[in-house]
Amino acid sequence: MNIIENIRLAFSSLLANKMRALLTMLGIIIGIGSVIAIMTVGDSLTGYVSESMAGLGSNNIYLSIQSKKEEGRNNMPFYAQGNSSTIDEKHLLSNEMLIDLLQSFPEEIKAISISDTVGNGQTTSGKLYANLSLVGVNPEYALAENISIEKGRFINQNDDSGGRKVAVVSDKLAANMFGNENPLGKQITINAGNHTGVYTIVGIYTYETNNMMGVQTTSDKDTSTSVYIPLTTANKITKTHSYQSVVIITNIGVDVDSFIADVSQLFAKYYSRNNDFGISLTSMESMMDTVTSMLGAIELAIAAIAAISLLVGGIGVMNIMMVSITERTKEIGTRKALGATNGDIRIQFVVEAIIICLIGGIIGVALGISLGLVASNLLGAPATASISTIALATLFSMAIGVFFGYYPANKAAKLNPIDALRYE
Repeated sequence: MNIIENIRLAFSSLLANKMRALLTMLGIIIGIGSVIAIMTVGDSLTGYVSESMAGLGSNNIYLSIQSKKEEGRNNMPFYAQGNSSTIDEKHLLSNEMLIDLLQSFPEEIKAISISDTVGNGQTTSGKLYANLSLVGVNPEYALAENISIEKGRFINQNDDSGGRKVAVVSDKLAANMFGNENPLGKQITINAGNHTGVYTIVGIYTYETNNMMGVQTTSDKDTSTSVYIPLTTANKITKTHSYQSVVIITNIGVDVDSFIADVSQLFAKYYSRNNDFGISLTSMESMMDTVTSMLGAIELAIAAIAAISLLVGGIGVMNIMMVSITERTKEIGTRKALGATNGDIRIQFVVEAIIICLIGGIIGVALGISLGLVASNLLGAPATASISTIALATLFSMAIGVFFGYYPANKAAKLNPIDALRYE
């Protein structure tokens, strides 16, 4: 009997017992669907996170102060718009160190981004208000953070050197405080931390959520956004001229690993005798690798747990095949009496098991892709379904059919034709 005839017999058997066949496939459908959905969401999130981090600058290197007691515990640097007052100023990065860094690597360094957070607070006008974080920055900050200016301009060198009281605000803050009016040139009173000051708006930037999932957890009205002022202005408020972290923007083509080693050697003269603190250097590329590998490991772990249902589905297939063989014992005896070999019988039932699992796998793939795409869109990540994962899942469902169908098929093949014909 050829393979086409075996497939035809398999479909005839399934159509004769539609409900039983569907219930048999259910375990395979759930198992394959769960794995595909998880892999789809995982691939979507990994791609979204990688794209988001790359948007911050693939040639960015984060230089930060780290406690020597924490060295080796994690590779992620202290990088936030944090206030440098959390560490004694003598341990921080001074302007002299940063000038030395620029002069030592003029060909490698494009710019150094520096920030200093004044504090969180609000700007109010009558019943209008907007939550904010007041941050002092140098002009290079916009390059490191890939800030998109909608109107006006960013903080420039004249603002910084003159210590001007100017501000760049988000489009959300501008909408909250000024509605459809043009906010450029308008003044806002900012209360942040222990500081209260009046600033002139010189620029509006496009606010982008810091949440990697893109999920907004607060209303637009209550969302806190950063207000950028000149770094020297912030220094006067915080009464510090040292920093806990900076971002080094390298020129294209710089060997990042070699550059990091050279910078570490340069800062050794400043921190080799410091028993409490040292520097941490992390490239955006290494951070991306770390995050994507973590997401990949989590994705595989969850997918492996979901795949357990495939084992249950496979056992269900074996069970139904055993029942089917018992019901068709006389048919098997008749075929053997007419000359069918043990191999013919074995192939017939293996093919039937493969068809059950393959149909279940195809339905599971379609269900998994649909659920994965819906979940990815709800999380705000661009939905992507991996063709290789779909192909692997389909082949795996066929392998389950072979694995769990072989034992019942082999049992059917070994039936004695006389005993099978006499079976009632």
